[in-house]
Amino acid sequence: MENRSKHVAVLLGGWSAEREVSLVSGARIAEALESKGYKVTCIDVQRDLAGLVAALTPHPDVIFNALHGKGGEDGLIQGVLEYLGVPYTHSGVMASAVAMDKALTKRILATVGMPVADGVIATKEQVLAGHVLPPPYVVKPVDEGSSVGVRIVRENDNFTVLEEDSWVYGRRVLVEKFIPGRELTVGVMGDRALTVTEIVPRTAFYDYEAKYADGGSIHVCPAEIPADVAEEAKRLALLAHQVLGCSGVSRTDFRWDDSKPGTAGLCFLETNTQPGFTPTSLLPEQAASLGISYADLCAWIVEHARCHA
Repeated sequence: MENRSKHVAVLLGGWSAEREVSLVSGARIAEALESKGYKVTCIDVQRDLAGLVAALTPHPDVIFNALHGKGGEDGLIQGVLEYLGVPYTHSGVMASAVAMDKALTKRILATVGMPVADGVIATKEQVLAGHVLPPPYVVKPVDEGSSVGVRIVRENDNFTVLEEDSWVYGRRVLVEKFIPGRELTVGVMGDRALTVTEIVPRTAFYDYEAKYADGGSIHVCPAEIPADVAEEAKRLALLAHQVLGCSGVSRTDFRWDDSKPGTAGLCFLETNTQPGFTPTSLLPEQAASLGISYADLCAWIVEHARCHA
């Protein structure tokens, strides 16, 4: 049923802190789509709206958005593509903008029963001045992905929580209670939660290096966890996808405190509307575990592209 004569423009690169990840994802996606018979053009997106519009003229049949981070998955590029009227992959303007704001996402999902970590929004100056929560807690940018800027503050740490010159992620800082236990993630494909992966980082926690460095973490897929915990994580991931209004694929991350009974230890961290497609990325790995090849996954995403306005 797929139209192999379609011309697909793959947007990659961008100017966010995740540019290098996007370049890798986009190159692999382009190769996979070409193997399925699509005509593919790669566009390295710069801060040049006129240049982007020119590169998309005449319009391709579909745009595969392989951008990550600010400008790529926060509703900005989605607004441009809606204006152009070209079908594009992944979520629309609203879902992208909301999911990128971790604090807003938590407030929305808490209203439908999502278990979320206690936390506060503080200014950079407040965090620099001292503890705004009792340690241990986690400090993270409100609107970055791929664990960019995330750090854990523990009891008796003898270093500054933030370094004034190196914190370049804005004045708003999300400070959350640290949830002990294990890192779980669930991919969603359309109206289906795929499976649960446990991530065992080789670094202190699942930071940027652990996500993208070769051997930076171990992925246990499917996770070796009780069936009720796995089913609840899948239910919550699909709930987040639906409540936020996501389209195509998404991935939701959790912490699971396995010292608590049943599913009580599950805690939502964030929903990623533009999951990575690098050699170490989790969603393609989950799809493969269910018999969906990387190329077939990319083709499915293309065939479910649309405008949302």
